[in-house]
Amino acid sequence: MDPLQRLLDDQKMAMKAGDKLRLGVIRFLRSELKNAEIAKKGPLNEGEAVAIVQRELKRRKEAMLDYEKADRPALVKELKEEIEILSDYLPPQLSEDEIKEMVQSAITELGVFSKKEMGKLMGYLMPKVKGKADGSLVKKIVEELLELNLG
Repeated sequence: MDPLQRLLDDQKMAMKAGDKLRLGVIRFLRSELKNAEIAKKGPLNEGEAVAIVQRELKRRKEAMLDYEKADRPALVKELKEEIEILSDYLPPQLSEDEIKEMVQSAITELGVFSKKEMGKLMGYLMPKVKGKADGSLVKKIVEELLELNLG
């Protein structure tokens, strides 16, 4: 289904249900996707739409950390709810075990034996996990497994 059409349908349901937070998040996301289409001068493919959703998720996670440091629990709660709503528009995420398996096979396949070659490994992995896993989690797992393989 077209991402904009799904958002439109979800927007209608949120309006009928009176869910103001969900409605606001969906309207914002529709606006972001529409602006990206205008900038591209054509429709977005699924990967581009997912990248926009991920960007907005990342922004909210960063803001949530700032609000936690500032001891603003009401804003943290609202951002957590927004993050849940945005997560609904992402493809299913890989589990940590699945990522570890992918990283281990990539280490073997590429013959990476040092942390100096971490960039090569990340460059190989990131296109495969794009939209399915958080880059910082992948990086953390790569570092852990490289240390295990070296030690």
